[in-house]
Amino acid sequence: MFGQMQDVSLQVNRILDHALVNHGEREIVSRLVEGNIHRETYADAHLRARKLSQALQKLGCGEGDVIATLAWNTHRHFEAWYGITGIGGVYHTLNPRLFPEQLTYIINHAEDKVIFTDLTFVPVLEAIAKDLLNVKGVIIMTDAAHMPDTSLQNVHCYEDLLDAQSGDFNWVEVDERAPCGMCYTSGTTGNPKGVCYTHRSNVLHTLVGNSADVMGIRSVDSIMPVVPMFHANAWGLAFGAPAAGSKIVNPGPNMDGESIYELLTQEEVTFSAAVPTVWLMLLQHLEANNLKLPKLENVTIGGSAVPRVMLEKFERDYGVAVKHAWGMTELSPLGSIASFKAGMETMSFDEQMDIKVKQGRPPYLVEMKITDDEGNELPRDGEAFGHLMVRGPFIVGEYVKGDGGEILDKDGFFDTGDVATLDPLGFMQITDRAKDVIKSGGEWISSIEIENIAVGHEDVQESAVIGIEHPKWDERPLLIVVKNPGADVTKEDMLAYLEGKIAKWWMPDDVVFVDEIPHTATGKIQKLTLRQQFADYTLPTAESAAE
Repeated sequence: MFGQMQDVSLQVNRILDHALVNHGEREIVSRLVEGNIHRETYADAHLRARKLSQALQKLGCGEGDVIATLAWNTHRHFEAWYGITGIGGVYHTLNPRLFPEQLTYIINHAEDKVIFTDLTFVPVLEAIAKDLLNVKGVIIMTDAAHMPDTSLQNVHCYEDLLDAQSGDFNWVEVDERAPCGMCYTSGTTGNPKGVCYTHRSNVLHTLVGNSADVMGIRSVDSIMPVVPMFHANAWGLAFGAPAAGSKIVNPGPNMDGESIYELLTQEEVTFSAAVPTVWLMLLQHLEANNLKLPKLENVTIGGSAVPRVMLEKFERDYGVAVKHAWGMTELSPLGSIASFKAGMETMSFDEQMDIKVKQGRPPYLVEMKITDDEGNELPRDGEAFGHLMVRGPFIVGEYVKGDGGEILDKDGFFDTGDVATLDPLGFMQITDRAKDVIKSGGEWISSIEIENIAVGHEDVQESAVIGIEHPKWDERPLLIVVKNPGADVTKEDMLAYLEGKIAKWWMPDDVVFVDEIPHTATGKIQKLTLRQQFADYTLPTAESAAE
């Protein structure tokens, strides 16, 4: 016997339908590559997305076709997602920060048929166009007045395409398990791997992401998704905002502290989400100019571990509530968020920061466990370190074209590649990537915890910790530091600052100062490059141990 409820397909385009009917007047504000501020409503976006669907069909695109976007966060990029999925196509976000060889590989591997691009990235495509095997055309996301001279073939102007359509179009009906979107991992080792989201997984992720204990987006919010749409499925915000009816403020190409602050204040943004490096630039701008954030209420920070000092500044100095989140491309991407449980709101400020510095607890529909190297589940005591494993309806089951082979354990859990602890209250804390954990004398040292403490020093701009080979202990930590401009901090200063904040046997064996620390295309510290850079480095303790 089956139940008797309506069986309505979970299609992402119904989200934009909902926004049209119930929030059609709400604004989408964008800073464009061309330099101006553009304003439209959800009603406008709905019509323009339907026109785009019509245009794509006339260009020969249809159900199942993979259509790429190489673009900043703007209204056109937002419309493109819904225009692509509206014909049963699959949006595929390309990260412009990848090397040309990686972009070429990804475009060919995904078999992209058409590429949408912002003006900024036309030269990027021109440089690799001859190596793209399946691309039949390029749509430049601008108007006729700004169309560039280009060597690209079969080029179309975005606004001209829309102007030629009526908008009299009904979304193509597809199964909710049909492919909807695609995003590739950053590929720090080997070739990037593709993750293909379904309509169903994106809708379920939207419902979870908008819930009060996760990002809690409301119709009264003005939200600014600083996290790029090409980064980990835009953290679900391209679906979450119209589902809630929130105003959207797109920052476009300008990601510096001054530009972000300008939009935060002018558009009265109440909620924003970004990686720590963006917030660091904003905080530096605020402090340098003695500014406040009168309207901003909540920020979600993820992408890499959030330094405690950043949490404390936002909360104590600017009155902004921070939610520390963790996720990855393979999780659509939300996996956990540091929302309080009952009784925590009455804790002291320092106790609350102890909780918020963790990556948080999994929301409903995300299951989580930690295991040892043999796959045995470890206790949730906040002490045991283990491989972080996750399972759920918006978590990857296999990579595109089966790359990487079988990626789930016997119980259907995906190995995230992170090492973490789980405490009795359900809060998870990342201690390292599995390949980055420092193994010293048979014990594990968390490089992330040392980094987050070190960056709290007033003279430190950024820090990284890697393991260096040691003749006695296998590996010992090396602290790598970027000083603030004009600072005169020394090795002895850094070690004294860490003393008492970490276990004695975690104390770095040496400190080196560099001009910059390399980052991946998604803004994370590139530990692989650092390990290569310091491959021949000898710790002073190693010399004495070898004697």
